[in-house]
Amino acid sequence: MWRRWSALCQRLPFNKVEVSSAAPCRVVARPALQQLWLHGTTGAAERQPPGLRAQKACFASSPGRGLPVVYHEDYSAPQLPPGHRFPMAVFRRIYEMVLEQGIATPAQIHSPPRLPSDEEMLLVHDPDYLRLFSSCQLDDERVRRIGFGAQVTRSPVLVRRTKAEVAGTLLTARLALRHGLAVNTAGGTHHAFPTHGSGYCILNDLAVTTEVLLAEGAVRRVLILDLDVHQGDGTAFIFRDRPDVFTLSVHAQSNFPARKQRSTLDVGLPDGTADGPYLAAVGELLPRVLREFAPDVVLYDAGVDPHVDDALGRLALSDGGLARRERLVLDTCLGFGVPVAGFVGGGYDDELDVLAGRHLHLHRAAAELWEQYGLE
Repeated sequence: MWRRWSALCQRLPFNKVEVSSAAPCRVVARPALQQLWLHGTTGAAERQPPGLRAQKACFASSPGRGLPVVYHEDYSAPQLPPGHRFPMAVFRRIYEMVLEQGIATPAQIHSPPRLPSDEEMLLVHDPDYLRLFSSCQLDDERVRRIGFGAQVTRSPVLVRRTKAEVAGTLLTARLALRHGLAVNTAGGTHHAFPTHGSGYCILNDLAVTTEVLLAEGAVRRVLILDLDVHQGDGTAFIFRDRPDVFTLSVHAQSNFPARKQRSTLDVGLPDGTADGPYLAAVGELLPRVLREFAPDVVLYDAGVDPHVDDALGRLALSDGGLARRERLVLDTCLGFGVPVAGFVGGGYDDELDVLAGRHLHLHRAAAELWEQYGLE
C-alpha cells in the first residue's frame, strides 16, 4: 500500500512529495488499511457504480422540492464578544443569502426536528465530558481549548447551539442518502475529540453522524473528505483504527493544529499553494479513494479557509478556485454514484457577506449539479 500511494502522490504537482517524511508536501497513509487495499477486501471493483444517472431509483423522490438545504435557527447563537475571531453570525447569513440569491427556496429548507440523543453523542464522546458540557460545568482547561471563553462556553445557549449543529449534520447526511445530495449551512466541527473540544469545536458532528449511520446499518463505509485548511485532527483520532471509515485530509501542513493526528490519508500542502496544484491534488486523489474504498456516503467538510485572503489560512486559493473545488468534489462523488453531504467548515474574514459568499460556492455548485444529474 505504501508504494501504491507513493507512486500516485509522486504525480502531484509539487516540487517534492514523500510518504511518511517531512516534506513541502507531506503525504501520509494510515497502515491500518494496508491489507484491505492490497488484497481487495473492500469489494470495490464489484461495488463501483456506473454513475448516478443510472442509480436514481436508489433515492427517494421528493417532487418539486429541489436540493435539500439544512438550517437551524440556533446555528448563529450565542452572540460572541465584539472582535471575537469566530464568525458565529455567518451561518445565519449563509442561510439568508441562499434564499436571497435564489439558490434555494423556502420549501427546500430542512430543519432538524430534534436535538441528538445522549445515546447518539455517546457513540463518540466520553460520558463525563458530555455531562460537564451539557450542564455548563466544563473545567477551565477544556474551556480554554475550545476558545469561546468561560461565559459563552458555560451557557445553555451554546449547549443547544452545539447540539443543533450535530443534529443538522446528521439530517444532512440522511437527506443525502435519500436524494443523492444535500448541503448544510453549518457543520464540520473536526477538531473535537472524545474527551475535549478544540479550535471552536465542541462536539464532533462528522464523527457522531458517521457512528449513527453505521450503527443503524444505513451505511457500511463512510468517507470523510476534509478540505478545511486545518487538519481534522479530532476526526482523524476518533477513526484512527477503523477500516470502515476513511478520513482524507488536504490541509496546510504548517497551520493549526501544531500536533497533527494521522488520518487514513493526509496531504499537507506548503504555504502559498494556489488553485492549480491544489485542484490537481484533489482531482488525483479523490477518484482513487472512491474507487478503491467504495464508500456508501461522503461527508464533505468544505472549509473555505484555504482562500488567499482568509485570516487564518496559509494557502492561496482564489474565489474561482474555491468554486471549481466544490464542483470538482461534488461532481466526482456523484459521478461515482456516491451520495454526498456538504458542510461549510471553517472560514475567517471580518466582512461577513464576503465570507458567506465564499461558503456559497458549495451551495451554488450543489444546486447546479442537482439539476445536471436530474436528482429528485
